[in-house]
Amino acid sequence: QVQLVESGGGLVQTGGSLRLSCAASGLTTFSSYDMGWFRQAPGKEREFVAVIRWSGGSTVYADSVKGRFTISRDNSKNTVYLQMNSLKPEDTATYYCAAGTEGRWVTRDKRDYGYWGQGTQVTVSS
Repeated sequence: QVQLVESGGGLVQTGGSLRLSCAASGLTTFSSYDMGWFRQAPGKEREFVAVIRWSGGSTVYADSVKGRFTISRDNSKNTVYLQMNSLKPEDTATYYCAAGTEGRWVTRDKRDYGYWGQGTQVTVSS
């Protein structure tokens, strides 16, 4: 059974930082999965934030977070991280970790991701 468990959310002031973690279990080989972060604000669609590739570790970011957020992974710990700096009120959302398909690249489309965590709330106060 695959489980993705996010942690690290909370309340922070504008300009502050948070580091989200996502611990994965049950994946055949964690290092063979693209791992992504998405977010969903109330009344809005779930949107892509960032992805880190299983092969080579390259990264892709949404334009709205580029230069402020950094996605990384530690394959020895089966964990993916999202370092969020210079946070803005518009970053307020529930953040979800997601895993793609083993050995395949995924796109920004949430339909490419087969496994999801329960989410962690991030609130940025102005």
